[in-house]
Amino acid sequence: MNDKPDLAALFGATKTDTFLGLEKCENLEALSAPVALISALGATPYGSVGAYCRNAPDALRKATGALASNIDRHNFDLGGPTFPTQVTRAVDCGNLPFDDQDFAINRDTIHNAISTILTKSAVPVLIGGDDSVPIPMLEALGTTGDHYTVLQLDAHIDWRQEHMGEDMGLSSTMRRASEMDHIERIIQVGARSIGSGHSDDLADAVAWGAQFVPAHDLHRDGVQAVLDLIPAGSNVVICLDVDVLDPSIVPGVIGRAPGGLSYFQCLDLIRGTANKARIAAIDFVEYMPEADIGDLGALTVSRLIASTLGLLARQAT
Repeated sequence: MNDKPDLAALFGATKTDTFLGLEKCENLEALSAPVALISALGATPYGSVGAYCRNAPDALRKATGALASNIDRHNFDLGGPTFPTQVTRAVDCGNLPFDDQDFAINRDTIHNAISTILTKSAVPVLIGGDDSVPIPMLEALGTTGDHYTVLQLDAHIDWRQEHMGEDMGLSSTMRRASEMDHIERIIQVGARSIGSGHSDDLADAVAWGAQFVPAHDLHRDGVQAVLDLIPAGSNVVICLDVDVLDPSIVPGVIGRAPGGLSYFQCLDLIRGTANKARIAAIDFVEYMPEADIGDLGALTVSRLIASTLGLLARQAT
């Protein structure tokens, strides 16, 4: 006999293989929704660890099971239902195929999927996977002919030229972004503690023109200090490494560091960006379910993704 109560049943939890029980879109060419959630198990992992975040997308989908039957209920984080209308509801496009050996194939797969989503006038919400996943997403945005501001939310600055002989890995994401002609501005928020970067990496970033609001400064000056750096009406790509959040609410990361952002600080940055500019794409990467504690990180990250889907739905109206 199992005496452990099924508390999720109180919320009408249902088994679902999509995020929030959203409708599936298995053919991107048939995409008609304004927001498309799609996931990549990895792109260019370092050989020493492999695709250590490959189980994140399915874990995050599972974490929303308790809410799937309540998707139309009032969301106090948004001031109304998550999706204001059926037409603005996002779809879940599932996991992209992943190759453990040929990383160029992974990058092409992500690039092609994001490019297709963009041609359908939808906003891609890319779920990783490690922080090498955003590189092909950022490259795909170059096919639109527009220019972009990158808002990176991350405990690390990711400006290494290469690491372990690999220049397309997770420690080089912003360095690679800076080399793309369509990326005209990089704003980096949340850096703290000792990371993998060196002081000369930071110097290179500053010389390029990247603007930094470290975690300590954000706690002192508030979210508005970041939003003031975003040009009104610009196209913004948000690259969100979940270790930007404090490990007390997202312990499932490889580099826990105290002093991270709160859930509402992150949400207010996303909301404020959507209100001032246009979010053209967003990724959520680096959640590692194997390092989580009691699924706390999955709860926090999946809730942040759900609220972001709602903000993007409102942006589409």
